[in-house]
Amino acid sequence: MTDVERLLWSRLRCEQLGFKFRRQHPFLNFVLGFVCLELKLVVELDGSQHLEAQNYDEYRTKCLNDAGYLVLRFWNN
Repeated sequence: MTDVERLLWSRLRCEQLGFKFRRQHPFLNFVLGFVCLELKLVVELDGSQHLEAQNYDEYRTKCLNDAGYLVLRFWNN
């Protein structure tokens, strides 16, 4: 995990927000960075490699949206 991922995970884990989050959770053909299954909420922290993968990220987000998930993306800087 990057420093930013560690920081986010320290805030999401152990149901500190009242909901259970999972890290690196497989779903469809993807691995979700952080996900709350109950809320159908996916949180992704994107590094610079995502600048070159924008089409894939859009496809991935559409697939997750079609499955009923809300995807929140943040740059990890």
